[in-house]
Amino acid sequence: MSHDQNLTGRPVISSTGLFTPDETITNEELVESFNRYVERFNTEHAEAIETGEIEPLQPSSVEFIEKASGIKARHVMAKEPILDPAIMAPRWPERSNEELSILAEIGVKAARQALERAGREAADVDAVLCAASNMERPYPAMAIEIQQELGIDGFGFDMNVACSSATFGIQTAADYIRSGNARSVLVVSPEITSGHLNWRDRDSHFIFGDVATAVLVEDAAVAPQRHWDILGTKLKTVFSNNIRNNFGFLNRASPEGEGTADKLFVQEGRKVFKEVVPMVAEMIVTEAGKLGLDPQALRRLWLHQANAGMNRLIAHRVLGHEANADESPTVLDTYANTSSAGSIIAFHKHNEDLAEGDTGLICSFGAGYSAGAVFLRKVA
Repeated sequence: MSHDQNLTGRPVISSTGLFTPDETITNEELVESFNRYVERFNTEHAEAIETGEIEPLQPSSVEFIEKASGIKARHVMAKEPILDPAIMAPRWPERSNEELSILAEIGVKAARQALERAGREAADVDAVLCAASNMERPYPAMAIEIQQELGIDGFGFDMNVACSSATFGIQTAADYIRSGNARSVLVVSPEITSGHLNWRDRDSHFIFGDVATAVLVEDAAVAPQRHWDILGTKLKTVFSNNIRNNFGFLNRASPEGEGTADKLFVQEGRKVFKEVVPMVAEMIVTEAGKLGLDPQALRRLWLHQANAGMNRLIAHRVLGHEANADESPTVLDTYANTSSAGSIIAFHKHNEDLAEGDTGLICSFGAGYSAGAVFLRKVA
């Protein structure tokens, strides 16, 4: 069926889906919890602090968080334990192997919305890619569990390119369409980032939020009347240790390192800012030129939602002027950094108002370093 003669080999985005957890944590709530932890830590270690053995922890503030990131709140799957200074991590009952895993559950919710918005059934889909940075387990693949729950007859696999996973997934799906090996591919990005975040680290405890997105990539021949043509894609990776997480099943081979801070999210924020911004901006401008597009004529930029300052600078370098909220919409303020899902949330919430023929860009970037760009044109 995926080799039907009437297929065009031209990939499009037919629809998107979004699952947002009900619970939110404001900066005010986060700071109150964090500062209670700091006070408790400094009290318990007062003698060591007095002798200079360890440094006292510094409190956080709402002003610091918003100035550093632009984030004001985030959605999470388990608010109460995260805000408990004695826990400061998500908690929920362990599920049996016969139950749908929590990551698959939220991925399925986003996927079903994408299918519904495109008027699709499970039988219409050939493949599921789970493209995310926070996988629940190594195997069996999350994508195959999502495929099973949706009732899709085809194949699925996981891919992790950190915050760039969704755009890498979209190019992979588009390549299946171009080759004729599929007519319809779901790219699902469930991100429970609260699990890898060190909620006790002042420099990063505010960064992430939980969410799930889905993108339905199809052959133009079977797409709904309103869709987005994928004009071209570009992927880039450059190795860097400036964003890193050393958690893995080989940790047990070096038990002396178990439980240390590097087994959660760690980054050198200033270095990331300095190195990633020019890399991403240059990639966008260069690839736009190869596609015959004027980057300054791009109607909208749906950028990775990691840091407001980074997005302002990238948008300025691409568009040639300070971008307004219409040209480069943000969801970072209410969703925080949702890793691979961020640019897809921005697209999901801010694309329907554009006119036929308008061009835009989905772009994500992050650990690796990695960056992915998807150039689009609206068909109404």
